[in-house]
Amino acid sequence: MRAEAVSKPHAFHAEGPCWWPDQRLRYVDLLAGDVLTLLDDGSVSRVHVGKVAAALRPRAQGGAIIAVERGFALTSGPELDDLELLPELWSSDTIRFNDGGCDPAGRFYCGTMAYDETPGAGSLYRLDPDGRTTQVLTDLTISNGLGWSPTGETAYLNDTPTHAISAFDWSETDGLTERRPFVTLPDDEPGNPDGLCVDAEGGVWVALYGGSAVHRYTQDGQLDQVVELPVTNVTACTFGGDDLRTLYITSTRENVPDGEQPSAGAVFTCTPGVAGLPALTFAG
Repeated sequence: MRAEAVSKPHAFHAEGPCWWPDQRLRYVDLLAGDVLTLLDDGSVSRVHVGKVAAALRPRAQGGAIIAVERGFALTSGPELDDLELLPELWSSDTIRFNDGGCDPAGRFYCGTMAYDETPGAGSLYRLDPDGRTTQVLTDLTISNGLGWSPTGETAYLNDTPTHAISAFDWSETDGLTERRPFVTLPDDEPGNPDGLCVDAEGGVWVALYGGSAVHRYTQDGQLDQVVELPVTNVTACTFGGDDLRTLYITSTRENVPDGEQPSAGAVFTCTPGVAGLPALTFAG
């Protein structure tokens, strides 16, 4: 299966696509600090939120929760331009937020990484609807690609440079527990696990940075579909469209030589024959 571009390469580093309740795709141009909305004609609108725009999800009451460089921000309006910054979680300028998502209880998780990709310097934080923030995992390198199974009982998390996709048990009372290997990509094959999403059948779709592809893994970790892309660095994926049967895939111009891969930074789509899940929303 091959994905085709549905936008121009509007972003330098497109990441974190999410299908919004108002039937629009939103994603980030991460290092530009912008939230992008894909319009019907393939163009985008932009809202600048800071030095970094790492990840975002809809709020149940409207607006969005957004992870910025060293903390979280809330918006209430539909255009996401009424930004309320929450207190920063750390002061070091060597660490930034990277990717995240909401759990079935409406709490927002986002992982971190060091700008220089120091091994083990990353963590995973959770923001509760009442504003409390908890560091729930440490010793990550590039925390990426967080998603939940259709029942909510299993969560998946990527740690990109380690080639590892982990699975966790999840419950509202205990959070993420029982971390275990789900898939480890071979060292001798191109691509590391970046963003991910889960479909309505429990399949786990993983974007391969450096691998020119998105892989689908069954619930027992077996590779059963491959989506090929005409760009090397594939960053993330999500399902959208009226019936949630379109797979939207983001990409980046990061680490792409000038003049090569003219569609790097665009959004791509395909219809792989399975439906996705609605975006889990932040309850705060």
